[in-house]
Amino acid sequence: MLKVHTLKNGARVHLVPVEGTQATTLLVLFKVGSRNESLSVWGGSHFVEHLMFKGTKRRPKTIDISKELDRYGAEYNAYTGKDITGYYVKIESGHIDVAVDLLHDMLFHSAFNAKEMTREKGVIIEEIKMYEENPIMHIEDLIEEAMFDGHVLGRNIAGTAPVMRKMKRADVLRYHKNYYSPENMVIVVAGNVTSDVMEQLRQTFGKVGKKKVARSDEVFAGLTPRKIPRLRVQNKPLEQIQIAIGFPTPGRAHKDMDALRLLASILGGTMSSRLFIEVREKRGLCYTVRATVESYDDAGVFSIRAGLDAKRLREAIHVIKHEIIKVSKSGVLQKELTMAKDNLRGGMMLQLEDSSAMAEFVARQELFLHEVMVAQERMALFDAVTRADIARVAKDVLDLRLISIAGIGPFVSEKEFLKKLGL
Repeated sequence: MLKVHTLKNGARVHLVPVEGTQATTLLVLFKVGSRNESLSVWGGSHFVEHLMFKGTKRRPKTIDISKELDRYGAEYNAYTGKDITGYYVKIESGHIDVAVDLLHDMLFHSAFNAKEMTREKGVIIEEIKMYEENPIMHIEDLIEEAMFDGHVLGRNIAGTAPVMRKMKRADVLRYHKNYYSPENMVIVVAGNVTSDVMEQLRQTFGKVGKKKVARSDEVFAGLTPRKIPRLRVQNKPLEQIQIAIGFPTPGRAHKDMDALRLLASILGGTMSSRLFIEVREKRGLCYTVRATVESYDDAGVFSIRAGLDAKRLREAIHVIKHEIIKVSKSGVLQKELTMAKDNLRGGMMLQLEDSSAMAEFVARQELFLHEVMVAQERMALFDAVTRADIARVAKDVLDLRLISIAGIGPFVSEKEFLKKLGL
């Protein structure tokens, strides 16, 4: 049974017992990411995430942190998104006190040593290069850059090398101080939850000073229809090009999001999906093709991504476009919808056997939706989606007048790319 607590400073805590495990995951999520950054601290959320592992007053060096967790075979990491930053430790339940003390120390007592910050800037610049030089990874940045052009959601999470080099320590500390606040934080303990963990949280996270967060969330106003797609191109001499096609969606709390996720599953979520069969199996035009939905508070992206034979790009785009138009006009079969629901249910049940996944499942709901459903309640919403719902959202969202397209391959210009697409 999930138990919900609120610490005196306003921090929300969820205890989520999971039977049959000796592992416990401590996850701390903050509602802050690249969409909250000004240009002077573009990449600052990601930079702060890195710096949390670079030493505290009590644990001055990185190795002081890693050795303490490595001693117990713990799994630990952190991640940054456009509207979220998370930190977790998964450890044998008898040592959860180590995870609580360590994460609290890292998140609220990091040293921000000037030399370490300079050194870590170099690490992040190399990470930026890694993403930019990996077409499969970078295509995800490009499609959102095309769709959200001119809006903060269109900026990549890690920032740019020039901005990272110029970023000032005082600005980073100010940014951390503003957003790393109890009211902007959710704590989840999942797995083998010990009886004393709440007291441990009260003595650590519960003593963090309460303060109001000065948020900066520029709302995305939406897109207007146009004849020519919004484009982004990266010129690389590749034989297998990467393509992403994107359509704007409502925000994560919108009533149609469940139908959109099921539509993505039917169109390109599995090896038996429409796009996989038509583009890969029947014609051999690609190795991978998939459809996904990425959501933020006020907007999202329904995307189709594929790795294609450069010489057969136009044919592949024609087939993908045909499937988009087909599902927009004719909807889906009942057996397809039933299979998509079974697929999502099975995937969710398998995933939530892990305490880390369970912690993430609960924390994201609390942080963004301010309510938490158990897996069965969540699946009930998917089960309630009808063929009529799928047909309606397909027609509304998969509107070719709102399309954005990104490509990485031997394209000298956007004009040449558009010509090769045959659009």
